[in-house]
Amino acid sequence: MPALMSRMLLCAALAAAARPSGLVAQLDGAIPSMRLTAGTLSFDGYATVGDFTGTTTTVRGEMTGGESLPAVRGWVESPVKTLDTGDRKRDKDLNKSMESDKHPAMRFDLTGAAPQGMPGDTAVVALQGRLTLHGVTRDVTLPGKIWREGDALRLRSDFPLDLRDYEIGGLSKMLGVLRMQERIDVHVDLTFAAR
Repeated sequence: MPALMSRMLLCAALAAAARPSGLVAQLDGAIPSMRLTAGTLSFDGYATVGDFTGTTTTVRGEMTGGESLPAVRGWVESPVKTLDTGDRKRDKDLNKSMESDKHPAMRFDLTGAAPQGMPGDTAVVALQGRLTLHGVTRDVTLPGKIWREGDALRLRSDFPLDLRDYEIGGLSKMLGVLRMQERIDVHVDLTFAAR
């Protein structure tokens, strides 16, 4: 009986492995053009007077489909002034540091996406592109996860960011007594649907 049970479990596991999920099939073939239908951009900041989070849901973007995942291109952007930390004084300081009147948008331009793995129904990808903050553009590779939600694709990316790389200053006040760390943690949660 144990041998029969082992064979049945092995057959079931092999059958499950042989069945491609809808997401695997979609990422292996052509991917349609899509537009951003919902999104949240947030960051965790760390300061001497306490940690805080800044968030915006004012996010727009599009992606141009391609014959496969590496061919997909796109962009996502958000106005700096829409970031809300829950403290008006801190929001004012944030906009001053980011010089939001001079550099009003934060933007990511996708130049390629490389599949990294497929645990379950989620695709792990490396998002290659250009990140623009505070008027400074840098080539970056960001970690991402993509999964299906009905007819939509959901993308999540969480990554550290060093504000010095984007020449963002004004992080210290009162001779350094009040200070924000240069490193923040960024969280991006986007939903794309066919145009």
